Amino acid sequence: MHMLKFTALALPLMLVAACGQVDSTPKPLTEKQSAVLMKELNGKVAGTPVNCISDFNATNTIRVSDNILLYRVSGRLLYQNNLRSACSGLARDDDIIVSEQFGGQKCKGDIIRLVDRTSGMTGGVCSLGEFVPYRSEKTTD
Repeated sequence: MHMLKFTALALPLMLVAACGQVDSTPKPLTEKQSAVLMKELNGKVAGTPVNCISDFNATNTIRVSDNILLYRVSGRLLYQNNLRSACSGLARDDDIIVSEQFGGQKCKGDIIRLVDRTSGMTGGVCSLGEFVPYRSEKTTD
């Protein structure tokens, strides 16, 4: 009886171990992705990361890579989000991003899914990281 319980508990653990670890190391940015990121962050200074941003203000989403999203709030402010792990296909900009969030904020840990525009099938599923604000420095003229 004890052997049966042990087997019932050990089998799922062995299956998980056999899958190996997921590599969450971000791939280096391509030249094009680096250019997009540099263009968007040009002249802006990073601030202290925050866990949530208002969904109402962050409507313009820029896909930099499978690991990086930018949320433009205004010409002076945008937030960079480094996803917790790669979201395969995000950089292609072919799929619709569907957010699973609670309330009017995007928060660290919220889930985003990629949905094919034609078939409606779900693709990559990812989790948001912290939001790093980038603001333009005020000029003193």
